[in-house]
Amino acid sequence: MNETHKVIAIEVLRYRPELDEKPFFQTYQVPFTEEMSVLQGLLYIKDELDGTLSFRWSCRMAICGSCGAMIDGVPMLGCHTFLRDYYPNKVRVEPLAHFPIERDLVVGADDFIGKLERIKPYIVPKEPRTLAEGEYLQTPAQLERILQFSSCINCMLCYAACPQYGLDPAFIGPGVLALLHRYNADSRDAARADRMQLVNAEEGVWSCTAVGYCSEVCPKGVDPANAVNQNKTASAADYFLHWLPKGSGK
Repeated sequence: MNETHKVIAIEVLRYRPELDEKPFFQTYQVPFTEEMSVLQGLLYIKDELDGTLSFRWSCRMAICGSCGAMIDGVPMLGCHTFLRDYYPNKVRVEPLAHFPIERDLVVGADDFIGKLERIKPYIVPKEPRTLAEGEYLQTPAQLERILQFSSCINCMLCYAACPQYGLDPAFIGPGVLALLHRYNADSRDAARADRMQLVNAEEGVWSCTAVGYCSEVCPKGVDPANAVNQNKTASAADYFLHWLPKGSGK
């Protein structure tokens, strides 16, 4: 072994539904260098020690969001977390909390994807334009209103961090609410009324208990807790404006 390599124990939650009655932990000894990420450690296990290990990954650059896991109990991206920070102790890697385990570190994302589709995560134009009429333009100030919330990579770390989602899976959740706010705040969009029905619903923003851990674990600084609070303000405004005479809220 190269003298620059150290060896760290990586304890991985294993579950193969066709073989195992319940999940169990398996420990692997992994040589690593200072620049190796937890994801690279998992790749070493799969390539060199145990080809049966299953996990998701793609870009290795904190862009695709697919390598999220509970790393020593904290929702993190495997590619953005480094083995050196845990040595000489072992590091435990588990599937994201609050999601059903499909196999090893792979979780089922059907609930998240379904909620994402419900909010119409795309711009619904206020009026149609032909190609000859050109783009839908925005000012720098209009872009600034949505830029932070546009950085979401759908990694679902905020859902693994959210105690309310863990207690009540019907809650639409922080990441989806952050994206909902991103499109509602877009000057080019006209689907706010449709999305506000989800915001105002029982499983909408008022289910949030304002813990704020979702923003702490976000790898892109989206601050979903802030988006949820802005949605609460919008929801309250909708409620009070509903009782005003027509035209007085304009």
